Amino acid sequence: MWTGASPRSSARPASPFRRAVAHPAIKNVDVHLTQPGGSRLIVVKVQTDVDGLYGLGCATFTQRHRAVESALRSHIGPLVIGRDVHQIEDIWQTSMVNGYWRNGPVLNNAISGVDMALWDIKGKLAGMPCYELWGGKCRPAAAVYTHADGRDENEVVANARRFMDQGYRFIRCQIGGYAGGAARTPPDDALPGDYFAPREKLHRIPKLFEHLRHELGEEVELLHDVHERLAPIDAVWLAKALEPYRLFFLEDILAPEDIEWFTQVRAVCATPLAMGELFNHPREITPLVAQRLIDFIRVHPSQLGGVTPCLKLANVCAAFGVRTAWHGPGDVSPVGMAANIHMDVACHNFGIQEWATRSALEYDMFPGFAQVRDGYVYPNDQPGWGIDFDAALAARYPCDEENPEWTVSRLPDGTLARP
Repeated sequence: MWTGASPRSSARPASPFRRAVAHPAIKNVDVHLTQPGGSRLIVVKVQTDVDGLYGLGCATFTQRHRAVESALRSHIGPLVIGRDVHQIEDIWQTSMVNGYWRNGPVLNNAISGVDMALWDIKGKLAGMPCYELWGGKCRPAAAVYTHADGRDENEVVANARRFMDQGYRFIRCQIGGYAGGAARTPPDDALPGDYFAPREKLHRIPKLFEHLRHELGEEVELLHDVHERLAPIDAVWLAKALEPYRLFFLEDILAPEDIEWFTQVRAVCATPLAMGELFNHPREITPLVAQRLIDFIRVHPSQLGGVTPCLKLANVCAAFGVRTAWHGPGDVSPVGMAANIHMDVACHNFGIQEWATRSALEYDMFPGFAQVRDGYVYPNDQPGWGIDFDAALAARYPCDEENPEWTVSRLPDGTLARP
């Protein structure tokens, strides 16, 4: 006979905040910029009128960090002060339309910082990890992929094997750096940039994956990111050329302005496709989902405006058999990664989670941040995101103010190549 008790029901302590105030209000929105590694991070701390109750969010737009900081300090922060922390949906909608024009990377990241922090607070008030608020776990942990690069095919194989020895079963492979195609010497008076040759890229990538399959076998799942650096017709050719090597997915073969070409790609091959890193709004993605032209969404959650729109997008994708693969490189803060992981374990249509190796400094700066074990990342069972933030330590690592160079790609003759 059931007695009303569960042997596991007492594993998680009750929230210390549940009886403090029925409807806590936002008291302050603190913005922290820090650079513990190569990427500039933006962490938002939403403080409430309940002593000790606060939430953390990620607002990282690493290339335009000062613009997001200004949006938070001057607009989004003052707008939400005094609001009931329970009203996450209304706060998100109000923040989006209050400025009249909407849906851009600066505004969306600013809104995300507050949105993620409010979900963190909601979990703390409930005494639950955030994944419990969305129906609980569909899986105990999220499979992750990491990145193996190299100057030549053998170096890529060696780096991939190193990750396989650590338990990774999904590996994204690149050759020759971010753009992936060595370029000849540019002409005189050419402007600075990251030069690459599309023809060389088309030559090297299929040969790389033929070599990888021969050396690594069929057990490992291989991925590749084009980084939008091909003409559309060349992207169609590459997707078809890689089909024999059975990639887990081929990512961002087209720029957002060229997405109509996905119909041509789908017509000629069955290579799984991932897309969305540069999208700002779910409506940019939904045509691809509804027409079943992609297999994975690769959006940067703070770029979309936080967890609130991402959960909705994930549910729409589930109806069309499209899986999640949230963006997760070093320019997603550990707070943002914690939010990704909670969505990963809660959403039934999870596909894979990108994972960038983090330094010891980042683990010190963000206590409670998850670690990978044997190719899986596990959320902890603490309320909210289960992660904290050492603002004093973060302040010791200020952001540099340099404009990025890798975003400015150029063809061999010096023409700017749009990401």
